[in-house]
Amino acid sequence: MGIDLTYALIAFVVLILSLTVHEAAHAWSADRIGDPTARHLGRVSLNPVVHIDPIGTLLFPAVAMATGLPLIGWAKPVPVNPHNLRDNWRQKYMLIAAAGPASNLLLALGASIVLQVVAPTLVPGAGGLFDAVGPVASVLVQLVQLNVLLAVFNMIPVPPLDGGNVLAGVLTGPAAETFDRMRPYGFLILYGLMLSGILWTLVGPIERTLLGWLL
Repeated sequence: MGIDLTYALIAFVVLILSLTVHEAAHAWSADRIGDPTARHLGRVSLNPVVHIDPIGTLLFPAVAMATGLPLIGWAKPVPVNPHNLRDNWRQKYMLIAAAGPASNLLLALGASIVLQVVAPTLVPGAGGLFDAVGPVASVLVQLVQLNVLLAVFNMIPVPPLDGGNVLAGVLTGPAAETFDRMRPYGFLILYGLMLSGILWTLVGPIERTLLGWLL
């Protein structure tokens, strides 16, 4: 099956934008809550260059597009020093973790609202207006779809995903200690879920529900 290079390029640009906003949201929220580590490293920024991870932002998405897998990726994690968060650091870390997926949902919502304004012009016979607006609507649809996928994917409660850090902020006592001991195996669990297909079984229904509301 051939690859539509124009579509792939647009999807890649949308992915870079979405990942940049995601990581900038982590960095901004950490700085606001009390940890300036990310700000000192220049990560409170919408400049994609400071967030790009060669594997997660470039190689992995390229492989996904070439093989027909869902377009997903990641950027460089934003460093957070829990010592700077002081009291209730787990709950504060949870808020920082949730900021990334929340930013993706806000992006998806914003694109959806603009799409509702643009979409009525996409009718046969609109002539040049159709030609001009069609690509814009395509980008907006990709913004909605990709950001919903990123938000839902990242909220899976498995470390090192954001959902794992959110869950860690909710758990207390022995449950929190047990969950912390799972962290070194988080990637193995995640890959196991991906390769077995269980991951997409979990993500799919939630993603489709949100897309049904937004598109």
